Amino acid sequence: MPKMKTKSAAKKRFTFTANGHVKAGVAGKRHGMIKRTTKFIRQATGTMILDDSDAKIVKKYMPYNR
Repeated sequence: MPKMKTKSAAKKRFTFTANGHVKAGVAGKRHGMIKRTTKFIRQATGTMILDDSDAKIVKKYMPYNR
């Protein structure tokens, strides 16, 4: 049985915590900051834990990183 391949885009964008949750950067901070509220910009710093439905998709892309 051949090895499964990891999606290159996923390994650049997501990391796993020790408990198996998926960490990702917060969306919506690339451009268009004028139309965003100051509260949104402040809260969208750093990383976030993905929802379980999204994490299930990412875990399929990265079969060996669990």
